[in-house]
Amino acid sequence: MTRIFRNHFLVLMVLSIGLSQCGPVKNQQEYAGYLFAYFTGNGPGEEQVRYALSTDGFNYYALNSNDEVLDSRDISTRGGVRDPHILRGEDGWFYMVITDLYVPEMGWENTAMIMLKSKDLIEWSHSIIDIPTVFPETFGDVRRVWAPQTIYDPQAKKYMLYWSMLQPGGRDIIYYAYANEDFTGLESVPKQLLFKEGACIDGDIVNKDGKYYFFFKNEDDGAKGIMLAISDKINEGYEVQEGFVDQTDQAVEGSGTFKLINSDKYILMYDMYTSGKYQFCETTDLKNFTVIDADINMNFHPRHGSVVAITRQEMNRLLSKWGKVDGLTHGSENPAVKKNNVNIQETLITLPVLPGTDLSSFDPQLKVFGEVKISPAGAQNFTNGPVTYTYQIGNQKATVDVQVQVEGNPVLNGYYADPEIIYSERENKYYLYPTSDGFLWWGGKYFEVFESSDLINWTNKGTIIDLTKDVTWADRNAWAPCAIEKKVGDSYKYYYYFTAAQKIGVAVADDPWGPFVDSGAPLIDFRPSGVNGGQEIDPDVFEDPQTGKTYLYWGNGYMAGVELNEDMISIKKNTLKVLEPDRTFREGTEVFFKDGKYYFMWSEDDTRSPNYKVRYAMSDSPLGDFEIPRWNVVIEKEPLKGIYGTGHNSAVYSKANDQWYIVYHRFTRPKGIKMGGAAGYHREVCIDELNFNEDGTIRRTTPTINGLVD
Repeated sequence: MTRIFRNHFLVLMVLSIGLSQCGPVKNQQEYAGYLFAYFTGNGPGEEQVRYALSTDGFNYYALNSNDEVLDSRDISTRGGVRDPHILRGEDGWFYMVITDLYVPEMGWENTAMIMLKSKDLIEWSHSIIDIPTVFPETFGDVRRVWAPQTIYDPQAKKYMLYWSMLQPGGRDIIYYAYANEDFTGLESVPKQLLFKEGACIDGDIVNKDGKYYFFFKNEDDGAKGIMLAISDKINEGYEVQEGFVDQTDQAVEGSGTFKLINSDKYILMYDMYTSGKYQFCETTDLKNFTVIDADINMNFHPRHGSVVAITRQEMNRLLSKWGKVDGLTHGSENPAVKKNNVNIQETLITLPVLPGTDLSSFDPQLKVFGEVKISPAGAQNFTNGPVTYTYQIGNQKATVDVQVQVEGNPVLNGYYADPEIIYSERENKYYLYPTSDGFLWWGGKYFEVFESSDLINWTNKGTIIDLTKDVTWADRNAWAPCAIEKKVGDSYKYYYYFTAAQKIGVAVADDPWGPFVDSGAPLIDFRPSGVNGGQEIDPDVFEDPQTGKTYLYWGNGYMAGVELNEDMISIKKNTLKVLEPDRTFREGTEVFFKDGKYYFMWSEDDTRSPNYKVRYAMSDSPLGDFEIPRWNVVIEKEPLKGIYGTGHNSAVYSKANDQWYIVYHRFTRPKGIKMGGAAGYHREVCIDELNFNEDGTIRRTTPTINGLVD
């Protein structure tokens, strides 16, 4: 059949059943799946309403390629909306309420929420409710209006909105008011709904067996988390229960609860907003909860949203409007596939696989939306190019090409950054020590090490330091390590320098894979004299082959160097020097020696920037001064290949190949460039050749997809 493009793909795949629903759904057996409404972050373009679908409540697939389904500029005061909550009404309509807030311009202060109404979940009418304008006498000084939700009050036969507000000198309090008949405004002055000492936000009410279960975020300092209050009445009498219902020590907000179709089980979900994750828990009594994260799959990263059950007609209507191949396909189950790098487009799916994978008999094991069937099944021959697959829903069919190709970069599966590489003379192998990435605001707490004999195939040797268990002086921000092998008599010692809580520590081991034992105190926890800004991060260790002396370098915003004592865990402070590269220096110092010259590399710009790059200088001394070539960029982005954010590198020489290599991180490809600032903590490690001109200057390295794989 002919190729089908863009939205026409799913227009043809809609089942031959009616697309309108004229009344409320009374029987759960009519439901066929779930709609998840959410937003994605605090940056430009992220505060928009997005949709995802699920047929089972566990596996979710973003519609419209995870782009917005409502334009915030059309419905809000400043261009941003958050915390979407959708309610299926008693009258067959859908009601949505959202926070009217655009953080890039407004910070965390706002005064309005938005009420929306729809018959089909696609076209929405809306009204902006600016609280100080509507209620000037009682709430004219409100500073924020957050996370509204709606529930139907069967006694009043009205829709009740509830949300939190903050007034100067007060605390966040959850209020309620009833909507007017056409859901365009509030007919009553807001009243306090939850009475509790301390601030409370993000309310979510569930009616079960005649009782109302009120989940909310407690904002008291030192006791933050999701709590529960219970009442026999929808708008009063809530008694706060003891303890927290969230099942994590991470910061959480934005809880949402929904009942699984034709089941006695409920799902409690909440936004782990500092971790970049959502957590799902299962319960039958709304009091005791079990984490089920291992059962949850999403091809997107939501923030504070809500889930509502929908019918097959409604699901197909949404698919016909916003369904795309990249929403139907959720990667691959085959372990040879580099899952973070799968590239799903409208007419072509590219599966990058590990070196050594047999392409002549490869089963893509595509993960697809629950109702989709695909063929052919089983292993196929991909050596001659793409294989055409048929997607089918009901009697409707469409095709997409799938290609499988070996890619050498990234060299590690998963999110890692700031790679440090050494060659072990004792083991005759390479060891790679990266930052564990994928954590919001670089919140990792542990380090791993990888081993290779060829720089292509790497084995994870496990965690070598966990800040929460192995370090007494810091428990956060495990960043940018470096390592060195030192021969001591007839044996070897391994010294590992790492960043934790913006300080630099050192740990020692007898093997390159550890276990490493922390020295017990930070080695660098001070700012050099004369330096007024920056951070004490990003160490690099270097042994001068001409003198046998060992040096430590570090700094963000400045570059410092100092000689280490022979014990390798203390410094000769009188040798400390603030070095002076050019103004492009940001962080990530890397030092090595070649043919009588000391090479200093560093990263320019912010690691969240697509323009993050590596520059270098040369010197006759391990502590400067610098000779900076006119053209001193070592590696930078390659947009035609979809490669961005290439920086924070190390370098290694291979005697076997008589070749230098640069090890660096980049944004995850291909998704990173669309992530905005979040790309800066979704990075991956790559290796390419590092070459030199006859005069010793460095040739610019072009970052590649294949890496060292032919």
